[in-house]
Amino acid sequence: MKTTLKLEEIAMLGLGIYLFSLLSYPWWLFLALFLLPDIGMLGYIINNRVGALSYNIFHHKGIAVLIYIMGVYISNELLQLSGVILFAHAAFDRILGYGLKYEKGFKFTHLGEIGKNE
Repeated sequence: MKTTLKLEEIAMLGLGIYLFSLLSYPWWLFLALFLLPDIGMLGYIINNRVGALSYNIFHHKGIAVLIYIMGVYISNELLQLSGVILFAHAAFDRILGYGLKYEKGFKFTHLGEIGKNE
């Protein structure tokens, strides 16, 4: 099952890359912005609760899709770009095993504990 989930996330990353290709931005911008959603980790400077909330906002694919759709609806490429970057980055993180965070701490995710041998 783990392989199936990773393949699904790879497909979602591919979708994000495809959607970016439909925009008028240069490819270097995709690479430059790709890790930007990790800014959500800065919330952990305050505490685990704020850290989990801020991380999850920047890594929630539903939020990414809503931002993208809003951009399509109002014909705003910047919103579309934001949604695509958030979506592709979240899929990439899931491929690596980084899921949405629990308030218990950074390594506790909906995909299991980070670093725990299976």
